[in-house]
Formats: sequence, C-alpha cells, structure tokens
Amino acid sequence: MPLNCHRSETAEAPLFKPIRSLAAWTAAEAWAASDNWVYHLTPEDLAELGTAANAALSSQQPLHTITSKDKFQLPTLGRKMEFIRKDVSFGRGFALIKGIPVTEWPREKIVSAYWLIGLHWGNLKANNKQGHLVGHIRDIGHDVRDPDTRLYATHAAQPFHNDGCSDLVSLLCLSTAKEGGASHWTSSISIYNEIVAQRPDLAQVLAQPWYFDKKGVPSTQGNHPYFKIPVLNFYQGHLSINYSDNYFYSAQRHSQVPLLTPQHVEAMKLFNELAESDRLRMDYILDPGDIQLLSNHTVLHARGSFIDHDEDATKKRHLLRLWIAPEDERPLPKAYTELMGGSVVAGERGGIAYEKGSGVQLHVPFEAE
Repeated sequence: MPLNCHRSETAEAPLFKPIRSLAAWTAAEAWAASDNWVYHLTPEDLAELGTAANAALSSQQPLHTITSKDKFQLPTLGRKMEFIRKDVSFGRGFALIKGIPVTEWPREKIVSAYWLIGLHWGNLKANNKQGHLVGHIRDIGHDVRDPDTRLYATHAAQPFHNDGCSDLVSLLCLSTAKEGGASHWTSSISIYNEIVAQRPDLAQVLAQPWYFDKKGVPSTQGNHPYFKIPVLNFYQGHLSINYSDNYFYSAQRHSQVPLLTPQHVEAMKLFNELAESDRLRMDYILDPGDIQLLSNHTVLHARGSFIDHDEDATKKRHLLRLWIAPEDERPLPKAYTELMGGSVVAGERGGIAYEKGSGVQLHVPFEAE
C-alpha cells in the first residue's frame, strides 16, 4: 500500500496526508462490495478439506509438527485461500469465509481442517504463554478487574483493537452466545484519514511512542513489564497501526511509566469515537462455521459483551483463533520487535513469548485449557 508519507527507523517526522487505498473504506462501501470479500465454501471445497483433515488425523502426527501446506494438500481450495489472504494483506484488510460444518464434523476434524487452511495463509504462531497455536476464545471466568487478564477469556466487551502480536488474525466460530457477542470491524486507515482531516495535531501525538503493557507476557527485550511503540507506524511506504487503549491504560500501573497526558487521552477519545461511528463501523454476528480473516495492520476489531448458555456448557460461545505470519507480509520497523515476540522478520515474527526453560511446549489443543 504505497503512501504519501514515510517514516524510517530513525524517526523522521512523517508528512500526514490522506491515504487512498483499498484499505481505507467506510462501512457503507464495504457492505456494498460484500461479494468481493464473502466466500461460501462449495461442496467440492468441503470434500477436499475433509479428506485432507482426515488424512492429517490418521497420520497421528501432532498438528503443531505439520508446518508445510504441502504435507496434506488442498490443491483447489488452497489456491482460493491464498488468493483471499493476499487480498487481506494487500487490499481491503478483511474477508469472511462461510460454511465449515462445525455441527457435523467432530472437534478434532474441525481443528485439523482449520490448521490446514491456516498453513495456506502463513506460519502459525503462539496465542498465549501456554504455547497454544490454536487459541480457544471462551469465557473461562477470568477476572476482568485483574490488569493481567486478557479480555478474550471473559464475557466482557472488547473495545476496538488489533491483535498486534501477529500480522493476521483469524477466528472460526464454533458456537454463539445466548445473547450478544457481536463482532465489529473498522478500517484503521480510514480512522487515520479522519484524524488527519479533523485534528492533525493529534496525528502527531499518535505517531510518538506510547507505553504498552505486557500483561504478564515474558519480555524478549529486557525485563520491563511494558514497552514503547507508536500507534501510527510509517515505514517503507506502509502505514501500520497498532491500537489498544486497554493496554495503554493498563501500562499506567507501572511506576516507571509516565502519566498519560491530556493530549494522549484526547487522541484516544477521538480514535474510539471514529472507530465506533456508524460511518466506519461494521457490525456482524458470526454464525457457526464462519471464518473471519483480518489484517492487524489496517483493520481494528471489537466484540460486544455477551450472556452465555450457563445451563449447558456445550452451547457456550466458542471460537478458535489463529495468529498468522505470512512470509511476504509488509516490512515493519524495529519498534514492533517486542510486540512481535522478538523479531520483525516477515514469516518469523509474531506470537506470544513464553518463559524459556519453563517447560512450555508449542501445541494445538482441541479443547480450551
């Protein structure tokens, strides 16, 4: 996505100008073009995927050791998935794939199929410090008031953010909540454009390093429980946006972190208002069998709070998550090193760090742990 502004690792002052690209969209524009980003799996797709998933399971090879898309091939569906991924990375930033038969296939087959699809998108990275390569998004009762709690493990609303630990994030819906839990997407590039038009002074604030809480994740660059990264990252012709106000506010608990200034608070207020605006916000309820694929550099996502099926644990809201590192992704500046688990090299970067020597091993759990 060529831009009209540039910022190098030596922190040159960017020239804030609007960005015109497929990644800069409004909700109305996105819905009008839904035929371009919604893909319905065909019976032929599912037959091919099911055969490959069964073969992977029959091999008794642990899924985390299957790291090549060529091991259990998807000769037709694989090409479609690669095309969709390139559009997410280099185009509008999001896609929706419908039709995984989650009520018909056993859990092991679903996870295997999702893993094989993910391998056509890139290298798959750890979702947490337990080494889970497929994350389970469920309310497992974590205390929202605990500053180390990651909100995906609760029933609370998640405000607009990106999953900065990976280039792409994918979610596969297994089951929905009793009430609520809607998904929301917005173009962070369009938010940037609006801020440049309305408050260019706040764009300057967002382009400076912000303190970001690690929430108990082991550090790869020293021992601090926080690090610094700008919200707006201009580098080699790309704008990559990293935003999560929850982590900015949480960093304030550390005595070494300076207090947020009124300008910081004002910038977050405007950023959130734009993300939540009817003009930029897309609303969607993921159906069982839906897969969403998002760019973490150009799209933000949010989740509404929900009420779960407490009377039947098997019906509880449950999604699977992949964090994906394509080898042909955009370059990122060194400011992303800590966020990306210790590397900014495309294909290598991404994932949650875990304590060396802790005994944690990468693996693919079939159930939430």
